[in-house]
Amino acid sequence: MSDHCLQIIQDYGLRSLGIGERALPRTDFTLCHEFTLIGSGMLWNIYFGTIALAFGFVFSVILALGKSSCRAWLRKPSEWFVFVFRGSPLFIQFFLVYELLTMLPRQGIDLLGLTVETSWLTRAWAGATIVLFLNTSAYAAEIFYGALQAVPKGDEEAADAYGFTGWKKFRRITWPTMMRLAWPSYTNEAIFLFHSTALVFFSGFPALRQQGDALYYANYLADKTFNPFVPYPIAAFYFICLTLIVITIFGAINRRLNRHLPGATKKLRIKPQIIR
Repeated sequence: MSDHCLQIIQDYGLRSLGIGERALPRTDFTLCHEFTLIGSGMLWNIYFGTIALAFGFVFSVILALGKSSCRAWLRKPSEWFVFVFRGSPLFIQFFLVYELLTMLPRQGIDLLGLTVETSWLTRAWAGATIVLFLNTSAYAAEIFYGALQAVPKGDEEAADAYGFTGWKKFRRITWPTMMRLAWPSYTNEAIFLFHSTALVFFSGFPALRQQGDALYYANYLADKTFNPFVPYPIAAFYFICLTLIVITIFGAINRRLNRHLPGATKKLRIKPQIIR
């Protein structure tokens, strides 16, 4: 790697986070410029996906348990939440949530005598993450709900025979089996979520000070060089690398979940989602 490329990485490698050169280059683009800028933008895509996945996992489990509840006041809200966010396109959700957030008072909301700032919600790092969190929670909830219904009745009857009830039964029997059954499908959902972060560029959430995601820089470079066949394949390359990382991490978790079963050393097979 040449000294010139190392200098470019130093100047623009963390530019999407506001570190390094403040102005984007306008001429004399090299391949190093394109890889560095788009790679810098990928930091935001990783942020969007990681935060939404972490909080969405917890919320989706709660939704799955609520949907399987015999109490209507828990079951119905969970069912409607899952139905609405699975039934509407993600791009429309971005648009509607952004419009709703912009309608909040700019001076903030008075709450218990305190003024709560609301303008930050319209920024991509917050608003777009909220949309992705809600969307993945709905899809993952349906996955976990299906796994919960597929827990063998024999396992639960055996737990009853051993005197396991309530929380102990759920923690020791139901939860591990549900995770083991749901994990391959949930891995696909995680992959799809990281791919969905590319839609943030097309949503209404602005990129402040030209500190955007990978697709933002790919579009910028395509406009400046009049050649979309270099920056967009580079963005795709980064997403493929990110997908491989997700598969590796989730595959390791899958082997951990299935370590007590025969053939647990088999690799996790990921089937592409043709239709979601």
